[in-house]
Amino acid sequence: MPQTITRGYKALVAEAESQIETLSVEQAQALHGRDDVVFVDLRDPRELEREGRMPGAFHCPRGMLEFWIDPESPYAKPIFQHDRRFVFFCGGGWRSALAALAAQEMGLRPVAHMAGGFGAWKKAGLPVAPAVEKQG
Repeated sequence: MPQTITRGYKALVAEAESQIETLSVEQAQALHGRDDVVFVDLRDPRELEREGRMPGAFHCPRGMLEFWIDPESPYAKPIFQHDRRFVFFCGGGWRSALAALAAQEMGLRPVAHMAGGFGAWKKAGLPVAPAVEKQG
């Protein structure tokens, strides 16, 4: 018997965006490079290899976000324990909206996400660096 989805991704993203701060690419660009702001790239490693990356962004695959944020997790990353503003982005802005809401619900503050994601960043002609070379 097929599954019946009662709340699709569009509803989830819209709900998330109603509860978080959404930055335009221009607003995000104004924050880029500041010491008190961390851009968090949620894309899959294959996306980084294929499309490049935002210079200075911290890469956190979406599937690890909650584990890397929580200081009680064996996977916790120190970057999330500092008093900074966190701007999440993905390829198109859907995953980052959901991630920003999850981070905010966990108590990480202040958080925002970048509308349009890395695709909008590239389309605006903003800096793109090559992906970090594969290791191992």
